[in-house]
Amino acid sequence: MSATELEMSAKSSEAVRLAEFARVTTGDVDEAAEQIGRIFCPHDLQPAQARAPGFYARHNCAAFEGFSINYVAYGGSVTIDPGCLDGFFLLQIPLRGGASVRAGTRELTTAPGATASLLSPTVPTRMVWADCAQLILLLDRRLVEQRAAALAGKSAGTVEFEPVVDLRTPVAYSLSAKLWELLALAERLGPRGKLPATAVADLRETLLDHLLNGQRHGLSDAIRTFSGRAERLPRALRRARDCLEAGAGEPLDLVQLATSAGVGIRALQLGFRRHFGLSISEMLLDIRLANLHARLAQATPDASITDIAFDLGFTHLSRMAGSYREKFGETPSATLRRRLS
Repeated sequence: MSATELEMSAKSSEAVRLAEFARVTTGDVDEAAEQIGRIFCPHDLQPAQARAPGFYARHNCAAFEGFSINYVAYGGSVTIDPGCLDGFFLLQIPLRGGASVRAGTRELTTAPGATASLLSPTVPTRMVWADCAQLILLLDRRLVEQRAAALAGKSAGTVEFEPVVDLRTPVAYSLSAKLWELLALAERLGPRGKLPATAVADLRETLLDHLLNGQRHGLSDAIRTFSGRAERLPRALRRARDCLEAGAGEPLDLVQLATSAGVGIRALQLGFRRHFGLSISEMLLDIRLANLHARLAQATPDASITDIAFDLGFTHLSRMAGSYREKFGETPSATLRRRLS
């Protein structure tokens, strides 16, 4: 029986995700270790039984700049020993089955809807997956460490997260929901689709914000205490708002924005909410909606709302349409029809 047939016969309440992004589908243990090791990192893979009845491995991967969303599934019980991941962080959310994870001196058990794991590149890891499928976010190590340093006002260094992620908490639930949105977006675009750089940057910023401000790690206390001088904030916020407006068509870069404003990232985030009543992302959305309205008001007869929206960084067209209607009292198509009438 082939790996695909074995997987089809496995008891699973979850459909295979990212099916068009297939990278590995095999029933051979050595082939699975070699091919998946090329995508993630070299690791030792051992099934619970020598002949591995019912074993299969599947890895589907949609990659973006600095991060990727992955669907990984194994049939049967397997031990995975990657040691230290070195180059990346892994957030693993179980969809089916469960996993026992040892991260350094910590041991945890994951389960769908209850507990996920967050693996840091400098912490030795060993896992046992039991007929398990997981949704996995991979984040580049340098990206995370540089952002953590900027938030904490320190030079870049090692970041190690608390490996247990309680999916029932509001922060983890919000992060999980964002991953499902990313998954749906990747599946909608397909392997040949391409997100604008602005949309990729927005997604990357959101994921980093959820992780570094929501999940406990070695710089959490430093991030909480690092903030700009209160009397400097109003002027700094005006500079940041001007920068957002001037570069609304470019990818959002919080480090660059905070540097331009002359304050720390966390101070900037808190300042926006305190003084404008909006998050940085919400203000950027408002600016982009205004830009979309202006573009549609001057559109040519052959203009595509979808093309214009994607060019401005929107990724969820239905959500964009709802926000647009709330702001302008009409749909984008109504604005375009009025322009062309």
